Amino acid sequence: MGASKKPPFSATPSAGRESVAAEEALLLPEHAGPAAPAGGGSASVLGAVFNVSTSVVGAGIMSIPAAMRVLGVAPAAALIACAAVLADAAGGFLLRHTRGAPSYAALMGDAFGRAGAALLNVFVAANAVGTLTVYLVIVGDVMSGAAGGGDAHAGVLQEWFGRRWWTGREGVLVAAAAILLPLLLRKRVDSLRFTSALSILLAVVFMLISLGISVYALLKGTATMPRMLPDFSRLSSPFELFTAVPVIVVAFTFHFNVHPIRAELSKASDMKAAVRISLVLCAAIYAAVGFFGFLLFGDATMADVLANFDRSSGAGVPQALNDAARLSYALHLVLVFPLLFFSLRVNVDELLFPGRRPPVADTRRFVSLTAMLVAVLYALAIAIPSIWTLFEYSGSTFAVTISLIFPGAIVLRDVHGIAKRKDKALAATMIILAVVTSSIAIGSNIMSTISDKVRGGPGARTSR
Repeated sequence: MGASKKPPFSATPSAGRESVAAEEALLLPEHAGPAAPAGGGSASVLGAVFNVSTSVVGAGIMSIPAAMRVLGVAPAAALIACAAVLADAAGGFLLRHTRGAPSYAALMGDAFGRAGAALLNVFVAANAVGTLTVYLVIVGDVMSGAAGGGDAHAGVLQEWFGRRWWTGREGVLVAAAAILLPLLLRKRVDSLRFTSALSILLAVVFMLISLGISVYALLKGTATMPRMLPDFSRLSSPFELFTAVPVIVVAFTFHFNVHPIRAELSKASDMKAAVRISLVLCAAIYAAVGFFGFLLFGDATMADVLANFDRSSGAGVPQALNDAARLSYALHLVLVFPLLFFSLRVNVDELLFPGRRPPVADTRRFVSLTAMLVAVLYALAIAIPSIWTLFEYSGSTFAVTISLIFPGAIVLRDVHGIAKRKDKALAATMIILAVVTSSIAIGSNIMSTISDKVRGGPGARTSR
């Protein structure tokens, strides 16, 4: 982590402070001096809000309407609010227990040693690889179309221009690479604040388009008010309710970007406010998209609501609106991609080059690592037509662990002796909730996969 040969997770406070100062001087050479405190950058709170919000709102938004179909509007809305509160508590734990740790991995290292830091790196990297590959797959599906499970649909470009070499998946992904590459080579998180702001704007645009189509459908009488409570007669098992919980909990995963964003703020104490503003904004977007999606498609709402827009809104709405919804979401994911890639690169670098100075201070390593990771992600996106099943399992394991289990474990470990009794009670509750719901969701996904193979067709899943 640092240039020194001393252990990166020193047990003594003075060594910890020296390590932090050296680390931050490397991360922020133009702002941090040899004794600069965390948060000695020049980023604004607004920029932090955009970056945190972009870390939160990703592909998970497409699964919220299906979760609302399973749970009903009232329980789903309550769960979104509770998940936002838990995410805020977990983020607060990470900020409060950071005593010189320049990253999430270093914080885990302080609590559990090198093994804890390495485990965090592995989980964040695995979650990011799965998530970013899914983003590329979705962009390819939206623009070029997809075929799977006996159900094929054309992409926007193929609907408009027919099948051409440049409307195929490979051509689309190459074009996306041309847009992404300059953003992926940015060395500071705050430099992505404008693309993050645009990505959040596009998520709002998607929400407004869904609202417009829903209102149109209501006026035409082709939509009915969604159920407020679960319809147990439609559930294959009561345990199906639990599969919707990780979908919503995972939709608030941003914790791997807490430290990079905080390090670039002019005041580190502003990070707490930025996180809370972001979570309120994201919870509102999730609740609105979930409600309007469920209102529009009812019990036909699919696990990936984007597939409903692919086919038709079913309300006689011009296809241009459906295309606008799909395009706004695809571009949103393209702009989210660089922020999550930033975290992936940092964690992979810590795994491959422990004890080295940060990659931003070594241009050759920075560029080489970026090129290697981009090549791996693009190879996966082109080779795998759909990895939603993989996304279901990674969301119920890696993401839940990163967002709830690890922060709770840090509090229970409490190496600095600062946790209050209520903090430890909340941390234990977070861990128990995460383990129970994830175990049930994984078991349900396994049973669903087995039954799909027996039936010979795709099942309707509710988790991502």
